[in-house]
Amino acid sequence: MMFLKLDYFCFMHSSTAHIEEHMLPCLWKQNFGFECFGCGFQRSLALVFQGEFLAAFQMYPAIYTLILMFAILALHLKLNFKFGHKILLGLFILNILIIVISYFIKHF
Repeated sequence: MMFLKLDYFCFMHSSTAHIEEHMLPCLWKQNFGFECFGCGFQRSLALVFQGEFLAAFQMYPAIYTLILMFAILALHLKLNFKFGHKILLGLFILNILIIVISYFIKHF
């Protein structure tokens, strides 16, 4: 059993290292000199994969609601929930609010 845990840890460590090595640069920040609304998402996702959940939230507060929204979207596309579109619309609006509010708190 210990071997499986060690093997899982090695896999997660190598995959997060691979993600960190291949992150896309923010073209908005490169061209205009300030962060866009999506800056920090990739680093936050890498932190989630590493198990640094609080650091991921501090890096990009909408990370968990975005993960939830994409999970519900995948399930809705597969299972066609009766009110799936309304749930997704609510999560979309919630994510936009979180992203915009956290952006302004961070920069102003």
